[in-house]
Amino acid sequence: MNAPFQSPPGSPGSDPRQPLKLLIAAPRGFCAGVDRAIEIVERALQKYGAPVYVRHEIVHNRYVVDSLKAKGAIFVEELDEVPDDAPVVFSAHGVPKTIPAEAERRKMLYVDATCPLVSKVHRQAERQIEKGQHILFIGHAGHPEVIGTMGQVPEGRITLVETINDVATLDFAPTDDLSYLSQTTLSVDDTRDIINALEARFPQIIAPKAEDICYATSNRQAAVKQIAAKCDLVLVIGAPNSSNSLRLVEVAERLGTNARLIQRADEIDPAWLEGVGTIGLTAGASAPEKLVREVVDRLCDWRLVDEEVITATEENMVFKLPRQLTD
Repeated sequence: MNAPFQSPPGSPGSDPRQPLKLLIAAPRGFCAGVDRAIEIVERALQKYGAPVYVRHEIVHNRYVVDSLKAKGAIFVEELDEVPDDAPVVFSAHGVPKTIPAEAERRKMLYVDATCPLVSKVHRQAERQIEKGQHILFIGHAGHPEVIGTMGQVPEGRITLVETINDVATLDFAPTDDLSYLSQTTLSVDDTRDIINALEARFPQIIAPKAEDICYATSNRQAAVKQIAAKCDLVLVIGAPNSSNSLRLVEVAERLGTNARLIQRADEIDPAWLEGVGTIGLTAGASAPEKLVREVVDRLCDWRLVDEEVITATEENMVFKLPRQLTD
């Protein structure tokens, strides 16, 4: 869309576009787990050749998925869509134990791209079950990470807790051995409230050794908190099925700032900018920096943009690739 306020090239006078302050949150965009997952698919394509199958979206971002499709990746929902002799990659969100077990039964070549921080939660779940504890898992029903984590333990040994109101409905005794875990991409504030409610109702409940919400989720929420109060509008680049992106919208809204989730720059309605002097911009952990710059360029079509990066913390996390792709 062309800018309605721009003067023709070479026309005299000052730039007619109204000024717009743009606060860009840092950190934003790709986390180490997403970087690793994408590189796993790319290396699998290089090593095994196309096609390489991927069970579910490797990460929740249409641009990333389409880019990998163009390189020869084929995305499927279930293993029965994958030929026995084709390589398959499991997504960064993790899978139930039944999936690699089925792949091994069929003697398939598979690569697990589960984020190491999600895998850490899986191992914690196994240890808690070994100790005889019933797990209360804080997360969102239907999310792939929740399905994967709950699929690490025997049926009936884990209960999903979605909201603080769910805590009051739990039917456990003060003598029951309980522990809790959480999805890695939740709201830091919401999860803290749920944990407080669980500990108040079940004083015997055992906490994990370390917080389950991942560093990238926490850092991106902290960055939004630093900019939201200074903005008239916050734009969050991310997919509608991306938990961490949705949480960024919620963080801004809780601070009283209007926030909108967009996947690409072409979803921005110029009417959103009416009466707006300062915009905040961030991106969920599955959104590439290319999409951030695309949004900045679109805003520059309409307004005279003054960019400022607001950094909450620095990130330098790197995860190793699976050995089968590095040998």
